[in-house]
Amino acid sequence: MKIILTQEVLGLGDPGEVVQVKNGYGRNYLIPQGMALMATNKNIKTLAAERQRIEAGQAREAEKVKAEAATLAGVQVKVEARAGEGGKLYGSVTNMQIAEALAALGFDIDRRRIIMAEGPIKKLGTYTLPVKLHPQVVVDIELEVAPDAETAAAKAEADAKAEAKAEAEVVTEAVEATEEAEAPAEEEAEEPAKE
Repeated sequence: MKIILTQEVLGLGDPGEVVQVKNGYGRNYLIPQGMALMATNKNIKTLAAERQRIEAGQAREAEKVKAEAATLAGVQVKVEARAGEGGKLYGSVTNMQIAEALAALGFDIDRRRIIMAEGPIKKLGTYTLPVKLHPQVVVDIELEVAPDAETAAAKAEADAKAEAKAEAEVVTEAVEATEEAEAPAEEEAEEPAKE
């Protein structure tokens, strides 16, 4: 069924948009809550007449949100996650975890406003994510996905083992080279004694 949104519905659309939804969602939730109207010819004509009023209201809301956007712009958020070899995460980092990290910094952002176009993050690294505070106001934040303490300790231990193994190989190669150099000299010394 087609409906006209009367207010922003996260994940669906902005006020004034005509969207397609399932019948039950439209009839049983959006329309009774006052979030939408049926997309009849009469309502579409009424919407066209009221579009200026809707746009003016959105512009006023956008101005209010811009102050918050200025404080949020460029914020760096760090999320720790357990990772394996190559920086691949066990699991993923979702917008819910990012919203919790933002809340710890004092920003109350709904998780659905954090836009993750490629889906959940599955590798360590630094990412730039847009946050849609308002239909007209989008701000970028920096997200650093770092290894947690357990992963960092395991990596340090693996690096130490690899370094010790490399040192042992160097020592083994040196001993083998020394033994090979001494072996021909001993054979030459033994040959005259046999005659």
